[in-house]
Amino acid sequence: MNPPILVTGGTGTLGRLVIPLLREAGHPVRALSRRGGRSAPGVEHVTADLATGEGVDASVRGAGIVLHLAGGQKGDDEIARRLVRAAQRADVRHLIFISVIGADRVPLAWLRTKLAAEEAISSSGVPWTTLRAAQFHELVLTMAQKMAALPVVPVPGMRLQPVDGRDVAARLADLALGAPAGLVPDLAGPKVYPMGDLIRGYLRATGKRRLTMPVRLPGRAGRAYRDGANLTLDGATGARTWEAFLAERVGQPTPAR
Repeated sequence: MNPPILVTGGTGTLGRLVIPLLREAGHPVRALSRRGGRSAPGVEHVTADLATGEGVDASVRGAGIVLHLAGGQKGDDEIARRLVRAAQRADVRHLIFISVIGADRVPLAWLRTKLAAEEAISSSGVPWTTLRAAQFHELVLTMAQKMAALPVVPVPGMRLQPVDGRDVAARLADLALGAPAGLVPDLAGPKVYPMGDLIRGYLRATGKRRLTMPVRLPGRAGRAYRDGANLTLDGATGARTWEAFLAERVGQPTPAR
């Protein structure tokens, strides 16, 4: 019998998409989260805190493959280091990490922690694979919902190449079941959108009427976004567009006037 694949962030958006794919491929899964979950045939839920290290060694022990999906707005580098140490002690044979396109080019504190997490994994001595992905459609939808709650919607001067979470999950499942490959090509959505187009698409789809106001992003990070440092021109692309995602989530867009 195959040893379990440990999935950190197993109850998160991406974890819930990846785990069924690993199960369909015939692999038992151990899903790690801070609060645990209800186990099912072939899926064992374990409780551990990557921020403190509590329960991490026990969760990693016996796992041949670790798929590291847990993350947040800060501390991803320290979390990765704790997981790496546990993986070293457990003789993990493949550690897969999901990062963000532009981690090495956009000077934001959050992205610097992602890059530091990548470096902790690549220098660990554990065979590894890292995939950098674009912003998920789900994240863009959350951003649009929050902006649309305002009487005037700010439109940052930037472009995004959002990708569907299911496309990312499928790529990660393939990588987890393959040989360690180092830093693999980026994964983004099939289209690049000015932020204004994404927001206006959401407004049309929901029938909302809002004034919009262009906003210039300041500083070096703003320049990096304007220059497209968060985009990829030579990576892989997912299949589902922002329009298809919106139609599924909030209905068919109404014609623009």
